Amino acid sequence: MSAPSAPRAVPGTSPAAGSPPPPTLAAAPAGRRPVDWRIRFAALALIWGFSFLLIKVGTDGYAPLQVAFGRLLSGAAVLAVAMAVRRERLPRSAGTWGRLFVAALFLNALPFSLFAYAELTIPSTLAGICNATSPLWGMALSLVALSEDRPTRRRVAGLGLGFIGVLTVLGAWQGFSGLDFTGTAMALLAALCYPVGWIYVRRTLTDTGSSALALTGSQLLVGTVQLALVTPFFTAAPDGFPLLPTLSVLALGAIGTGFAMLLQYELVQEVGPTTAQMVTYFIPVIATAAGVALLGEQLSWNTPVGALIVLAGAALTQSRARTPAGTPPGKKRPRRKEQLSRS
Repeated sequence: MSAPSAPRAVPGTSPAAGSPPPPTLAAAPAGRRPVDWRIRFAALALIWGFSFLLIKVGTDGYAPLQVAFGRLLSGAAVLAVAMAVRRERLPRSAGTWGRLFVAALFLNALPFSLFAYAELTIPSTLAGICNATSPLWGMALSLVALSEDRPTRRRVAGLGLGFIGVLTVLGAWQGFSGLDFTGTAMALLAALCYPVGWIYVRRTLTDTGSSALALTGSQLLVGTVQLALVTPFFTAAPDGFPLLPTLSVLALGAIGTGFAMLLQYELVQEVGPTTAQMVTYFIPVIATAAGVALLGEQLSWNTPVGALIVLAGAALTQSRARTPAGTPPGKKRPRRKEQLSRS
């Protein structure tokens, strides 16, 4: 399948700690891929789904900011290698770097750190489900910030359904008993960071002249620098480098951030952003299964039920009504009452 022509470059993020970014394309060689896209889709879902388990294990040996910094550092290294292989250049405009600073803060440094702090007190399963609320936040924000995303009954219904799902996960009818409020609030705030960043990116980082890969690699580099400057002031140097937490942080960055982004780019090139972003709905399922099976985390009935409701609501907020055949682009279909009056 030949690669489609690339639109305006928009840097992406890793839904491993957030929902899928806006549609992104990166330069990729045309032609048939050696591995079927369904296999790569499943691999991407597994990688991002296991990221919350890796965060949990990483915080067993390192402070949350150190986990986030290690993740960004190793992820940026992978993308730097990819940029070198593809001979991509870093942006040259000072204005672009200034905007990348804001994008890196909301799409990488802040949410990565918040998820790591959250998992000090909440299970990785809950963190993964909180992550799935990102499309709901995005829909709510887009109604105000993006004029092209007008509210529809379906999308508003999805937002309401997702809110019910969140309350179900949190056990609202029990007065949120047994719930760590601070950790949960951090995870939900992390999920909110992503749509804030996406809206900013869509408004400021299009038509820069740089490819999506160059912008994303630069974004991770900026995020790494941000945490490199902040981390020493809030954490002490680790006493050692415990094997399992160290491997978890390296895997979280190199595989869950760097390699996963490259994999995502190929999928978007091959099957389009709509199909590629469906990976979002598998992430909380895999995160929950991994947390229960490998970390022995407890799971009550309301957690999976609420997660399914959240995903259903998120799917509705992302759906759009089909344009009837023969309807010119940008022209609304006449209402049924008008159609009947003219028949």
